[in-house]
Amino acid sequence: MSAADFLLAPEVQKILTVVYAAPDQQFSFSELAQRCKLPAEDVARTVAHLVGSGILKLHKPKGDEAEAVAIDRTFVFYGELRSIAFKSFAAVEPVRAMLRGKFKDSVVRAFILGEDADGTLELLVVHGQLMPDEVAMTLACQKLSKNIHRHLKMQVISNISFNGLTPRDAVTAKLASGAAIEIIAPGDTKAQLAVEKVGLLQSAKKKLATLGRSAG
Repeated sequence: MSAADFLLAPEVQKILTVVYAAPDQQFSFSELAQRCKLPAEDVARTVAHLVGSGILKLHKPKGDEAEAVAIDRTFVFYGELRSIAFKSFAAVEPVRAMLRGKFKDSVVRAFILGEDADGTLELLVVHGQLMPDEVAMTLACQKLSKNIHRHLKMQVISNISFNGLTPRDAVTAKLASGAAIEIIAPGDTKAQLAVEKVGLLQSAKKKLATLGRSAG
């Protein structure tokens, strides 16, 4: 289920996931059918609807090339529709589902910091007491990348490191930008927060301070 189900049919969502991941690329009908794992007739019917609506534009074949389609950036709602796709079925929802499903015991927060020119998603994952298994995370990201047709660039840090970020850190600026989206918030998973260990010297200072207040 997607938050966009009321607005866009499943076939439309699958095709838009592919074309929005590479907005400058042209796709033949057979390529779309293969990437979307849809029957050729469903792709032909859906593409005809999207072309008629102005969302996609048809490129006439040259020579022996097959007929192809691409995103039409002049579509009046291009920005709005792309944003809806990104915030639901094309990026946010599948990334969130992967982290909540396979890593619910370790991930306490997660953000999509943005995407670069080639559609690569930059992710920040914050773990608690347990750190996500590196091999499992790599395999999960590879599978997800294939499903959403985008590369993933992920940074994993502890909640202690996250809380210690300063304005000088590059990640802080990205989190403060309008492009960053929090996809997992505190309490969304079963992960427990890591507790910062207090050194012996710090512990002694705290005890002395407590004793001093009691004596006063």
